[in-house]
Amino acid sequence: MAKVELKQPVVQAIAEDVKDATSVVLVDYRGLTVAEDTEMRKQLREAGVVYKVCKNTMMKRAFEGTDFAALDEHLEGPSAIAISKDDATAPARILCKFAKNAKALELKAGVVEGTLYDADALNELAKIPSREELLSKLLGSLQSPITNLARVLNQIAEKGGADACEAAPAAEEAAEAPAAE
Repeated sequence: MAKVELKQPVVQAIAEDVKDATSVVLVDYRGLTVAEDTEMRKQLREAGVVYKVCKNTMMKRAFEGTDFAALDEHLEGPSAIAISKDDATAPARILCKFAKNAKALELKAGVVEGTLYDADALNELAKIPSREELLSKLLGSLQSPITNLARVLNQIAEKGGADACEAAPAAEEAAEAPAAE
């Protein structure tokens, strides 16, 4: 069997992984201990991110004709790819957070939703919260006024209703002013 025939399934597997991906991040993994690598892979897997160590030539072939072809210039030295199909910022967020503790891990570049980012831009992108966090913050902001209104109405009801509540001083003065005229 020719070497090309042996490499073709690997290229196909990479191409299949990146086909519907929203983001791909390249990292240099040299110097990571086995424990660090295992922990990083676990965190990525829990977030639904595919992490693979592949040959650069195989990745170049798999990236041909896609948005990820922009990563070709960064494919030097040992490279691994983190691929996400759901959360576009997940690979950058997890890898940047992990790189703070594991100094050997170096981010090279990434393509997020069709845009090429260098390592510095990926660090900034990693600061963006996940979609779920943003939705929960939005929901909390929307519920806050309603919750406060419900508390006020509940306090009025506990005091015996609107008749038992004291009128505001400004309202009393306004009510007395027309009567005095």
